[in-house]
Amino acid sequence: MPKQWLRARKQDYFYQKAKTERFRSRAAYKLLEALKKYKFISEGNVVVDLGAAPGSWLQVSGEIVGDQGFVLGVDLNPIRSLGVSNIHTIVEDILDPRAIRLIKKLLPSPADAIFSDVSPNTTGVWDVDHARQIELANRSLEIASNLLRPDGSFFVKVFQGDMFKDCFGRVKRCFRRVKILKPQASRRRSAEIFVLGIGFKKKPDNSSLT
Repeated sequence: MPKQWLRARKQDYFYQKAKTERFRSRAAYKLLEALKKYKFISEGNVVVDLGAAPGSWLQVSGEIVGDQGFVLGVDLNPIRSLGVSNIHTIVEDILDPRAIRLIKKLLPSPADAIFSDVSPNTTGVWDVDHARQIELANRSLEIASNLLRPDGSFFVKVFQGDMFKDCFGRVKRCFRRVKILKPQASRRRSAEIFVLGIGFKKKPDNSSLT
């Protein structure tokens, strides 16, 4: 990695804060900011975290839901154990057609919240990267529509661009309240934003996601 990039990272406020507070990445503060404002998970909840590696959102979720809660992290890469009994992880590709069925089998009950911080392996070609990220966001919404309880919540990363409007519209059809967030921990130059859906509608209300 370029020395300039490494030097900037080490000087980054949220990077340093994560090191001090023992979070696995600075991304923890993106979720924490949204949770502080909208409080969409609580003690005893069931949470699914898509694209969970290296595990900072699992750390945040596990602390909030407590011993009576259940958190499942899903990622293409193995996630080093957090050593906490209420946090579980699996290696799985969310684009695999079997993923929904597999995740559902592992949950003790329908999920109270689905998180997705999934990103593609970037190519440097913006149109390609944007399209791939939107595909992952839409797939995350499909998973949420199959696993969430009524009135559950969905928090997903999306790249801004031409395809964002359609993706946002899909979320709006599925949830009673929808918010767009740009957390302070998101780098200013980054195209990422987050969409929060609160109040998942029952299946008959959102049967079509296309």
